[in-house]
Amino acid sequence: MEPGKELTTTLAVAVFTAVLGSLQYGYSVGVINAPQRVIERHYGRSLGVEAEPMSFNDSQRADGAQEPVHPDVLMYWSLSVAIFPVGGVFSSFLVGFVGDLRGRVKGMLMINVLAVASGLLMGLCKMWRAHIMVIVGRAIMGFYCGLSSGLVPMYIGEIAPKAYRGALGTLHQLAIVIGIFISQVIGLDFILGNDDMWPILLALSGAPAILQSLLLPLCPESPRYLYILLGKQLEAQESLNRLKGPYDASADLEEMRREKEEVDKEPRVSILSLICSSAYRRQLFVALAMHLSQQLSGINAIFYYSTAIFTRAGVSQPVYATIGMGAVNIIFTLVSVVLVDRAGRRTLTLAGLGGMCFCAVAMTVGLKFQSEYAWMSYVCMSAIFLFVAFFEIGPGPIPWFIVAELFSQGPRPAAIALAGCCNWTSNFIVGMTFSYIQNWLGPYIFLLFAALLFAFTTFTYMRVPETKGKSFEEIAELFRKGGKKAPHDAKRDDMELQQLKTATHA
Repeated sequence: MEPGKELTTTLAVAVFTAVLGSLQYGYSVGVINAPQRVIERHYGRSLGVEAEPMSFNDSQRADGAQEPVHPDVLMYWSLSVAIFPVGGVFSSFLVGFVGDLRGRVKGMLMINVLAVASGLLMGLCKMWRAHIMVIVGRAIMGFYCGLSSGLVPMYIGEIAPKAYRGALGTLHQLAIVIGIFISQVIGLDFILGNDDMWPILLALSGAPAILQSLLLPLCPESPRYLYILLGKQLEAQESLNRLKGPYDASADLEEMRREKEEVDKEPRVSILSLICSSAYRRQLFVALAMHLSQQLSGINAIFYYSTAIFTRAGVSQPVYATIGMGAVNIIFTLVSVVLVDRAGRRTLTLAGLGGMCFCAVAMTVGLKFQSEYAWMSYVCMSAIFLFVAFFEIGPGPIPWFIVAELFSQGPRPAAIALAGCCNWTSNFIVGMTFSYIQNWLGPYIFLLFAALLFAFTTFTYMRVPETKGKSFEEIAELFRKGGKKAPHDAKRDDMELQQLKTATHA
């Protein structure tokens, strides 16, 4: 293979080390699921409301509905689930600041303190009030994951050779789903998901941060960060040689020089300017809508509460069904890796959202009639597996990287911050309200998600362009045509864009 294009050991180690943060993110998403009944019981003891609080996982009334938990236990349980994305909402705005402060590698190293502190709090939760320590630990872990979910793709995208950029970029999502799967397996009651070991299960959320901290000093800093932001050409060349092996780096350095010139010309647009500017409004609306479609699809309701949902559907071994769902998650993420640069972003998103809508309706039918027909439990289980498969084909991975394709260098950091905040906020809303809505709607809960999925499918068909292989100028032109703008509207946006750049330079 031509020098500078092969996958070197140093590059492999750097990518592996970075995605340990993504693995930790996925583990934290899934770890709260399997031991739900055990944690609820300990919450009840900690609160003094019941020695053995009844979970809706444990029993069903004759009509098939579940007995609810004590209101206080339900509140603290829901908060334990939902507080995780709250931290991500706030930290998503700090990704650019942390990444630029001391570099991508040192940024990832610094935030690992948060992950270790979170793991210790949850691991020692039996020493005080379990519900308080778990909630605080989950909040800190969410803050860490909000930073990590921005820094990891940023670092990998900047160190990956062009030939591997797409494949290596998808490893962020793949590591997340692997983390979810690992948490589901070791969360089995005969491993760590039992009365004695569940604090250790939660504490392991911080374990990847310890390994990552040991490996990060071996990883080269991003050459793009060194050259474009710091102007250190020699250090950038040294980093390139470590990542790609001995080769003539002049072409890569020249590309970075041109990119640096463009960055210096184009201003970094603030979040407020981006929100107020009509020049970027359509792109921003599409970016936010795609992140909303990812979270309001109901996928995190599945991830957080799958064991309870399988129990409600009458599945005799719900935890094992949840693990099977995790395996499907991994398989179809790999399918997306293969298809995304062939079928295109818009096509896969449409297929995924439409398929999830159909599966949500099927789940509703299965939940409604499972008490009358035993085989309906298999309909529910199949619908959940397919729901996850369709999610990973498109709506799962695509919103994370399409934002960078919709915006040029100037407004991109602000757009990524807003999209991340939108993602984490909607994640919180689903996590906090799902138990209450489920108790209210019963078997019709997924009709709500079906309606949202239908709306997002329609929006994607009408408004989202295909960005595969297109330049920023071509994408901007697509938005002008899609919006059916009058000539004076386009002229006004161009004038506003120039005014925005002039004001930022001033």
